[in-house]
Amino acid sequence: MATASSEGVVKAHPKAVTAALSVVGYALVIGAFAGLIPLFPPLSEATVVLFSDLIAVVNTLALTSLLVGWYLIRRGEVRRHRAAMLTAFGLICVFLVLYLWKVGGGFEKSIAIREGQFLAEYAGTVELVYLAMLAIHILLSVVAVPVVLYAVVLGLTHTPAELAETAHARVGRVAVVAWSLSLFLGVVTYVLLNHVYSWEVRGEALLLLAVPARSWLAALRDRRTRS
Repeated sequence: MATASSEGVVKAHPKAVTAALSVVGYALVIGAFAGLIPLFPPLSEATVVLFSDLIAVVNTLALTSLLVGWYLIRRGEVRRHRAAMLTAFGLICVFLVLYLWKVGGGFEKSIAIREGQFLAEYAGTVELVYLAMLAIHILLSVVAVPVVLYAVVLGLTHTPAELAETAHARVGRVAVVAWSLSLFLGVVTYVLLNHVYSWEVRGEALLLLAVPARSWLAALRDRRTRS
């Protein structure tokens, strides 16, 4: 009964549920970047590199699932479309865990173009193009969160017949375009950063500040526990 009741609340208030989930997602990402969420064990450089590779694989699979889902719904195959889109959403959840852990327990990378590498003589232009793609990738990732969540919430709480009376199709089209482009650019920037050019730790000074900040937070929790 409680489950049915909660499902009814979600179905009746999809926008409010989407807003709440979006806030939680944004808070987790911001907290991980700021070092305020001490949930992640520290990672070695080799593990950070491994996580980068895993994230690229997950994003490629998610992009494939999205495009398959888009193709299926155009053929009217609703059930298979739903399965493909839920697979994509599940993969993005896996990505979020890996990404937050990589940032919270490790570090982020910056591109470094060395002499002799591909188009190294145009390093300034290449870096600008890379940063532009990265910026669009990040912007679309941020903007797509509530759109994707809204489409998923509607899809999970309504029957196919009911969805025809909602904004699911319209919102879903926006979600697929934004999400797919974001994932594609994420994979392209990963290839450039890790397999075409070199990388260095981004914001090393900030990382040095984050270490004592996390230690301070740990000491504060211990003090509260003793109290």
